[in-house]
Amino acid sequence: MENNDNNSQFDLAFGKINYILMAVGILLLALGYILLAGGGSDDPNVFNPAMFDTRRLVVAPILIVLGFVVEIVAIMFKNKK
Repeated sequence: MENNDNNSQFDLAFGKINYILMAVGILLLALGYILLAGGGSDDPNVFNPAMFDTRRLVVAPILIVLGFVVEIVAIMFKNKK
């Protein structure tokens, strides 16, 4: 009786490049959300203009959208093999 457990190969759903792209996308998303955080005030009667700076209104949303685009590309990417 032969045991093919040691010789059996299994295919992963994605390749190495897909996982690298997914990691990059997750890092972009995390960085975007970190940049988006903060800017509030402890006292509700005091206005904090840091809420409306370029980092929170432009840079963070661009990084978040890029992170989602990279995640979609990572899922859809197919090796030529």
